[in-house]
Amino acid sequence: MNAIILAAGLGTRLRPLTDNTPKALVEIGGKTMLEYQILKLKKAGFNNIVINIHYFGEQIIEFLERNNNFGLNIKISDERDLLLDTGGGIAKAGKLFDNDTPILVHNVDIFTNIDLKMVYDEGAKYDVMLVTEKPRSNRVLYFNNNVLCGWRNKNTEETILTTQKYSINPNDERAFMGIHVLNPRTINLMNNYKEEFPLIPFYLNASKNRELNIGELFCGSDTVRIDAGKPEVLDACKELIEKFYL
Repeated sequence: MNAIILAAGLGTRLRPLTDNTPKALVEIGGKTMLEYQILKLKKAGFNNIVINIHYFGEQIIEFLERNNNFGLNIKISDERDLLLDTGGGIAKAGKLFDNDTPILVHNVDIFTNIDLKMVYDEGAKYDVMLVTEKPRSNRVLYFNNNVLCGWRNKNTEETILTTQKYSINPNDERAFMGIHVLNPRTINLMNNYKEEFPLIPFYLNASKNRELNIGELFCGSDTVRIDAGKPEVLDACKELIEKFYL
């Protein structure tokens, strides 16, 4: 099974921990974020992993070499010359797989108790499947009958609808969890875009143009998810790791 770990971010919210270290190598409870994600993917049955790098990327390469790639087939998608944003990063990384099967994409700083094998199996039914939860911010996605219908910034009221037949319904508001599954057809479509582009606008445009079948896996109240992007949440993240990762 294939997976991409997005680890190219600058980690600005984690400063000063990331002043001289990439976000992926920030330690929680004695292990790096990247190691936890790799081991969780390995336990779930993923054997082909691509990791994108940018900020202090050479440290990630050296870390993987010291650990013999944790016994997996791991490739590097190198963005050290140009950070490609979320969409462009996935498009470049997706080209590195040797087989034509679905790809699970996972942000390196997202920790959750969700079953990744189950997510992968569900995602194989769509061109793209986004894992979602109840909103935690003012930037939300809208799904209706498991179809992506729009995006909204509730602070600025900026709204993008993928169909004129849909009217904003607060009950349909979703937050993207930073985990999704995409099929090779999606990578092929991404290759028609410029090298550097953001992910969510791409999905919205593809849904509007009916180029992709984009569904969701909505997680209930029993799903725990922590974004380890700020120093003050690392202690809470450690508790989640001890319960679900070790």
